[in-house]
Amino acid sequence: MADSGSDDALTGDERSELLRLRREVAELREAKQRPESTGAVAQGISEPARRGHPALRWTATGLLLVLVAVLGYASVVARFARSEVLDTDRYVQTVTPLAADPVLQAELANQITDQIMTRVDVEKMTADALGALTEIAPRVPSAVVGLAPVIAGQAKSFVHDAASSLVTSSQFETMWIEANRQAHQELVAAATGDTSGSVKVNDKGEVSVSLAAIIDTVKSNLVQRGFSFVDKLPDVNATFVIFESADLVKAQRAVSALQKASTVLPWLTLLVAVAAVWAAPKNGRRRALSLVGASLAVAMALLAVSISIGRSVYLGAIPSDALSPDAAAVLFDTLIVPLRTTLRAVFAAAVVVGIIGYLSGTSTSAAAVRRAYRRGMDALRAPKEGREPNQIERSVATFRMPLRVAIIVIAIATVVFWRYPSGLVVVVTILLAALALLVVELVARPALPRRESAPHPSG
Repeated sequence: MADSGSDDALTGDERSELLRLRREVAELREAKQRPESTGAVAQGISEPARRGHPALRWTATGLLLVLVAVLGYASVVARFARSEVLDTDRYVQTVTPLAADPVLQAELANQITDQIMTRVDVEKMTADALGALTEIAPRVPSAVVGLAPVIAGQAKSFVHDAASSLVTSSQFETMWIEANRQAHQELVAAATGDTSGSVKVNDKGEVSVSLAAIIDTVKSNLVQRGFSFVDKLPDVNATFVIFESADLVKAQRAVSALQKASTVLPWLTLLVAVAAVWAAPKNGRRRALSLVGASLAVAMALLAVSISIGRSVYLGAIPSDALSPDAAAVLFDTLIVPLRTTLRAVFAAAVVVGIIGYLSGTSTSAAAVRRAYRRGMDALRAPKEGREPNQIERSVATFRMPLRVAIIVIAIATVVFWRYPSGLVVVVTILLAALALLVVELVARPALPRRESAPHPSG
């Protein structure tokens, strides 16, 4: 009866503090009793064996963590390769900005001009025409024939201006998008050696896109401006080299195999991560979860380094006469954007997993953070004096753990099933999940204070 009377005299804040202290005492008792509950020595297991079992488990966990990093690395690369090869909309979205890039526009204008001018000897045609003119008109000095190189240079400049005008127009952007959309369907065939489409891969490992449609448009514009001789040119089946490497054919085989596994690898990574946590000793599984996040973060850091190395290799593999270094850099940086985006998203998710694993662990600092968090939550959700928790608050308190699990599962599913999650998607998902968890903690008000304040039955 004395205890009941003292509880009745407590204010809401004092009662909340009393409950918090009772909960901490219960946790300390549970932690003290946990080693005894394992019963390793009581079951007759020798002390060396008891020490060796965790060591074996940590060894297995370490191997699985390495596998998690490898699979995570491969998963991101495979998903990127698959999206760029098999998803036309994704590919077009990636290459569309190239149409408006000044460096690439200048490169295309130069190549189109060269393709046209190499197929007609303007200087010879001009010299012949001027020579004929001196024969027809004797008063015209024969020295005029020497103007042929100057006129040919002016003609090349005019052709270049026409090409530049086209590649900087909105018409070119439409043509670029349509050409890439049509060519994308040929990429899979190109990877298997079928070069019948717009995207071609030859025996030297050169990947190129047909410029025929664009050159035809430039020729038509030149004819309209009075360059009638251009109309007599044969069809120009020129190509624009995107990549050149002797090892490309071998790489294509590897990418093809990687594409087939792109659906399986992410799930396999998740499965191995779960196995790594399970393989750890029971009192170290939260630490193992933190290490899973660290492994994935390291894998993404290595992937970022690999991209930088690959960029250098790519720029070195492109001959300057095939593609200028500036244009090659623009091509690489644009095409690799989706891979960098996915890399950052996975890195952000890995960091969050690592933090969650650390904060849920048994270290002194993690325990201090959790205690501070509980005190803050107790202070925020402490009911005002005289107010009992309502039905919603009691229900949320009762189902707090299932609600937490549901929120986390929904957040994970959102990132996993989002078609192409960016770093922003991951961050927003994490923030929304954290906000939902905070709401659960704030709303949850256990009915325990009410039960304790009820009068005890008289003896």
